[in-house]
Amino acid sequence: MLENRKWVIIGIFCLVGLTYLARLFYLQVLDDTYSLGASKNSIKRVVEIPYRGQIYDRNNHLIVYNTPVYDLYVTPKQVRIPDTSAFCRMMNISVSDFDSIMGLAKNYSPVKPSLFLRQLSKEDFARIQDALVDYRGFEPVISSMRTYPAHTLSNALGYVSEISKKQLENQDILYYRQGDYIGHNGLEEQYEEQLRGKRGVKFMMQNVRGVNKGSWKNGAFDTLAVAGQNLITGIDVEVQRYADSLMQNKVGAVLAIEPATGEILVSVSAPTYDPNLLSSRFFSKNYRALIKNPYKPLINRPVMASYRPGSTFKLIQALIAQQQGSLFPNTVYGHAGSPMRCHCRGGNSLRGAVQNSCNPYFYYVFRKFLYFNGENNTFKASAIGLKQWHDMAEKFGMGSKLGIDLPSELKGNLPTPEYYDKAYRGALRWKFSNVYSLSIGEGELLISPLKLANLAATIANRGWYITPHYIKGFGKPGVGLSAEYRERHETGIDYKYYLPVIDGMRGAVAHGTVTPLANIAGIDLCGKTGTSQNNKFGHKFDHSIFIGFAPMNDPKIAVAVFVENAGWGGKAAASVAALVAERYLKRKTEAKKLEEQVLASNYLPPVNGLPGYKKPAPAAPKKDTVPQKAAPAPKPLMTDTKTKPVVAAVISGN
Repeated sequence: MLENRKWVIIGIFCLVGLTYLARLFYLQVLDDTYSLGASKNSIKRVVEIPYRGQIYDRNNHLIVYNTPVYDLYVTPKQVRIPDTSAFCRMMNISVSDFDSIMGLAKNYSPVKPSLFLRQLSKEDFARIQDALVDYRGFEPVISSMRTYPAHTLSNALGYVSEISKKQLENQDILYYRQGDYIGHNGLEEQYEEQLRGKRGVKFMMQNVRGVNKGSWKNGAFDTLAVAGQNLITGIDVEVQRYADSLMQNKVGAVLAIEPATGEILVSVSAPTYDPNLLSSRFFSKNYRALIKNPYKPLINRPVMASYRPGSTFKLIQALIAQQQGSLFPNTVYGHAGSPMRCHCRGGNSLRGAVQNSCNPYFYYVFRKFLYFNGENNTFKASAIGLKQWHDMAEKFGMGSKLGIDLPSELKGNLPTPEYYDKAYRGALRWKFSNVYSLSIGEGELLISPLKLANLAATIANRGWYITPHYIKGFGKPGVGLSAEYRERHETGIDYKYYLPVIDGMRGAVAHGTVTPLANIAGIDLCGKTGTSQNNKFGHKFDHSIFIGFAPMNDPKIAVAVFVENAGWGGKAAASVAALVAERYLKRKTEAKKLEEQVLASNYLPPVNGLPGYKKPAPAAPKKDTVPQKAAPAPKPLMTDTKTKPVVAAVISGN
């Protein structure tokens, strides 16, 4: 009995021993869990930042590429610095800068790495690489810096900079760390997810001094970084740079669109800046300088500026009135009885009114449109008519965001009856005589250059448009292009009603309100001039506007140009537009005399001691200006916080 009990006890001990041995074998040989945990002191997790996608123009010319650089990260709890002064001398920073950076890093996290010094060139990193072994807690990470070989398109491209604290805290999916770079504004922000790529992770062995000893477990747990997708845009960088040169010493915008596709060919915001200024270690210094510049170069005027459209809006008046049935191509109006003066002789038909930009003609067109509803009460008729006017004009993209692929588009203002009810403190307290300035694109109308370029494209297409966009595809044309940038938007205006308007636009360039030199042979430019009222104190001239397309019967380019403080639309803006269209269609400039005039012109207003305004030489009579006895705007319009119609010049950065 005792002998049996002895073997039972021995068996139990053996079983327990075998169990422990099996467990130890599993933990030490089969399971890596504790091995990984025990390796934290000797294995370093290195995050690999992928290269951002490059950006190309429509002809495969490089607009943005990446230059390899090194970012230096610090983990405060691990920092060991024997001599702070020597370390600062090596890094070319002051001791106070060192203290400030380390304070920010400790506030973020004592145990997590954060950015210490960014964008070290290969030469700078080679100089400090060996010495870093003596300073624990610092870790270099290969990164890249955006480089802009064309030195253009800065406002549309945006820039890449360090992620803000607010963006870091508001992440839906935790991806970014403090010190990471992210796209801000423009295309860099709009297509951040596609351009940034996918991060990789490498596990590296290191000794007690922090020296790398190779990949851990031959990279079995590593993941490769995936580069961002290359973005192909519709921009023609050659024409873009040419348009930049034409807008030197001017404030304004140039936007050109390919009518058939909605692709943006040219996008100029003037004055602008070299995008390389915001892609260096001196970002903060350069950004502050741009912020302080009184000409506001950081504003992307093609989509963010708001102007009164002036006489260019007469094109919409002519189209919707024909569709309504209140206007015909052979309708003739004189000047008698109109409060608006005009430099043409009067007695125009529709074609002549567009060609000569006749103010009284469109005064009567707009009046008949508002009252063309059978209502005898003029107050009620005006409200009914304005509602119809708003709904029809809205189909041209006015009064709402078009949906361009930029994060900063403004919708502008297209007044509704409710807008005036609020302004006049009640319904049926206003009528046509209070709002007739809308007939010639003045009053409370506000639009961006983008809207007018889209209007030119719509007329070029005889009644439809595709939402303007910069993207042509990812990797190759058409790939990744959203469905909204393929969809046609119809205006609801019959094809036949565009024909007399287009005839008038061609006449305006050939022998109408446009300076003769802008009628460049071989491009058949059709256009409409405009002069936008500028009420800002101290400005001597209104804003010059031109929209058009070419060629007349096979449109390849639609363009809108705004030149602030330049006066008559048929001179400054029309000249720039004609030269841009010629360069795109012919790939060269033959109108040398016109080019010389544009390059020599200076319309910069004097601001805070900067170079003064040079008054333009006398030009032909301003056929599209707006001297009028318009009813004064009621006070509520001056302080409306939603649309602020009277501060167009301020919004536009003037």
